[in-house]
Amino acid sequence: MFLRDLTGEQRRQLIDTQQIYESWRVAHDASLHRYGGSMRWALRNGTEYLLRKTGGSETSLGPRDETTEATYEAFVKGRKENQNRLEGLKSRLDQLAPVNRAMGLGRVPRLAARILQQCDEHRLLGGHLIVVGTNALFAYEALAGVQIQSDLLATGDIDLLYDARHHMSLALKDIRTEGLIGLLRKVDKSFAVTHRRGYRATNRDGYLVDLIRPEARDIFRDRLPPSLTDLPDDLEGAAIFGLTWLINSPKVDAVAIDERGEPVRLVVIDPRTFALHKAWLSARPDREPLKVKRDLEQAKAAATIAIQYLRLPFDSPELQALPGALRELAPQLSTAKNE
Repeated sequence: MFLRDLTGEQRRQLIDTQQIYESWRVAHDASLHRYGGSMRWALRNGTEYLLRKTGGSETSLGPRDETTEATYEAFVKGRKENQNRLEGLKSRLDQLAPVNRAMGLGRVPRLAARILQQCDEHRLLGGHLIVVGTNALFAYEALAGVQIQSDLLATGDIDLLYDARHHMSLALKDIRTEGLIGLLRKVDKSFAVTHRRGYRATNRDGYLVDLIRPEARDIFRDRLPPSLTDLPDDLEGAAIFGLTWLINSPKVDAVAIDERGEPVRLVVIDPRTFALHKAWLSARPDREPLKVKRDLEQAKAAATIAIQYLRLPFDSPELQALPGALRELAPQLSTAKNE
């Protein structure tokens, strides 16, 4: 059997955790951005000015008057209220975590979850980076309220699909100065790129992080950056045929639970595209024989979730942009059942 439905109690617990986590994310994002830094009054040339400090720079918001005083008061009050809200929500999530573990909801490997949390906090997830490969199945599980048999989920790596069409925001200073490898080292200091400007990073335990990107139709006219930064020791996405289909696919957003019972956000490709791509990979003559059966079983699991649980048809106009080589595999997947 590919799938097992969550019990009613598990579903309620998962929904409660997801809702509280979404509220926490809003408050956490506000603490980093809207209320990040500080404000202060400073005397300059005999006039008091309101200064806003973010990062290492300070900007004047104008001379002291009713408007700037209201801005200052709103900032101080709003930051305090947001901090109280954040602490309350974090305490609630801490209480839910052991219950989530005890109820068997913890699914996402802890290291993968911590990496994704960093990506999300730095506003990379869903725009610059999309989760693909086996870890995407955890998102489909959470959306459908099911669990996939464990042997289809075993993985010692995470694949991140880089969409270079999204311009890097000037606000993402940490990424510009530290790169993706710097973000990984915030999770585990032992992460290192295997080769200079390589696509893969590994830690001391052998856990792999692969950065991949679509192969350009004409490499001589490819003007998109292969990496998030120009830093010499950062990861550079490996160009792979067929990933353009995934980049252009609809995306879905889900909150799953990691092995410690903590929630984690994933942004992944549409489960139908996942299923079609995996089925296509399994039929390729150059596919490693050991991966073929697993590819097909993962394709069937994702297809079953899409059809039976999420009610997503394979003949939808959303998938018309996919090439015929993929769409012609839909009939065999459309008959997939939880068996």
